[in-house]
Amino acid sequence: MKHLFLLFFITTTAVAQPYDLVIRNGRVVDGTGNPWYYADVAVLNGRIAKIGTIPASEGKQVIDARKQIVAPGFIDVHTHVEGDLESRPGAENFIYDGVTTIVTGNCGGSSTSLRTMFDTLRLKGFSPNLASLVGHNSVRLKVMKAAFREPTAREQTEMEALVEQAMKDGAVGLSTGLIYTPGTYARTPEIVNLAKMAAKYGGVYASHIRNEGQDVQTAIQEAIQIGREAGIPVQISHFKVASKPLWGQSTETVSLVEAARHHEGIDVTVDQYPYTASSTSLQSIIPSWALADGDSLTLGRFRDPATRRKIREEMTAALKKNDRKNYDYAVVSRFEADTTYNGKSIHQIAVLRGLKTDAASEADLVMALIEQARMKRIQMVYHTMSEEDVATIMRYPNTMIASDAGVASFGRNMPHPRAYGTNTRVLGRYVRELKVIPLEEAIRRMTSLPAQRFRFADRGLIRSGYAADLVIFDENTVSDRATYEAPHAYATGLSYVLVNGAPVIENGKHTSKRPGQILLGSGYSK
Repeated sequence: MKHLFLLFFITTTAVAQPYDLVIRNGRVVDGTGNPWYYADVAVLNGRIAKIGTIPASEGKQVIDARKQIVAPGFIDVHTHVEGDLESRPGAENFIYDGVTTIVTGNCGGSSTSLRTMFDTLRLKGFSPNLASLVGHNSVRLKVMKAAFREPTAREQTEMEALVEQAMKDGAVGLSTGLIYTPGTYARTPEIVNLAKMAAKYGGVYASHIRNEGQDVQTAIQEAIQIGREAGIPVQISHFKVASKPLWGQSTETVSLVEAARHHEGIDVTVDQYPYTASSTSLQSIIPSWALADGDSLTLGRFRDPATRRKIREEMTAALKKNDRKNYDYAVVSRFEADTTYNGKSIHQIAVLRGLKTDAASEADLVMALIEQARMKRIQMVYHTMSEEDVATIMRYPNTMIASDAGVASFGRNMPHPRAYGTNTRVLGRYVRELKVIPLEEAIRRMTSLPAQRFRFADRGLIRSGYAADLVIFDENTVSDRATYEAPHAYATGLSYVLVNGAPVIENGKHTSKRPGQILLGSGYSK
């Protein structure tokens, strides 16, 4: 009789608590863009098991989300986490910002052995889900090094084979970084043929286009052309207008994208970060021809008076074209050779060094800093955009939200604040304060739209059977805290972040859990 009673107790207990977790009393914003509604959400085995009215007694763990929003976890389609995620698997800056899935391998830079990278990460474990593109620059460097020329037929075939293998290893598409060497040396047909290989396996073409300033419209048209000729969906990365004389022309650049969709049927979408400053290397403002064929030749060009003069002249001409007198807009983020320069503009460094502060002298200083760093990357923050353009691009329905960040090392250097506060900045500043877009629309841009673009079939929506990537937050307090002057500050207002059903943020604190999964592209083969 005692054994029968015990069996009855165990059975009834199992029936009474069929779910691992029940989220009750929340306002569900489901990712579709539809209005919020009241519902409970049950999770079982990492999946959303039920949406409706669910008694607290049915959950082994119960979260009371009263007065809070329950939404799908945010999908950041543009990140750079190679190497970072292995060493900082908690990815706290992303997780505190509500990001449950990241897409890396952007701007043409990726691992050229994705299978190895994925295997390493699986063994170590990591907090957010991860997908990766294969980077054109990385592929070209492996085959051609930093050669400033077109590929031979054999080299083109080798690059196509690398892209094909990456797609079979699980890449979700091909990325380019056409302002960076060696991508800047590639002509459009080279990229079209590589994009065709990615298209063959169901991939996306994601591009840091060739110019985001004076020639931005031509660069957008090139991305659309690649989509047209390769038959591949196009994602234009960190969409912007980064030239002072062109501020306000985002209406025209958005119209180019919409015209391609509406009139030509080309599947092109964009992403943006909600800031008026970008972040990339100091080397990016050096004429690309001067960086060709390796570091030693670049340094040789810097040291040759005639060539240095030519570089200086092109740099100062670019400043003038962008209506700037000097490099006061260019702020050092990470300079390993002298960390006291972190947070200071090139103009301020010139003053500190007792140099002239005209355009030519500061162009020389840029070259001197690159020499001092021994050609190692100097990370910068460039203040080049207008608030009006940021808002205009955000209003475009096919704009996703993306950080363009890596896994931050808390307290080190002076990174762009987007590493800590991209999604929460949209929710706090652009939804709540400025009312640029409604809450439900912002959530759609962070969830179902990116899931659709990168073909994450079971994520991005609150639906039964979908992966339980979920965020719970207070829409009245959610906020970014990172600033340009004090960038190391985690976002606030999120009480829970679940990745595959596991609470990675619980009561506002990171739990150190590592439930992230590798999200493989449709071309994956074992």
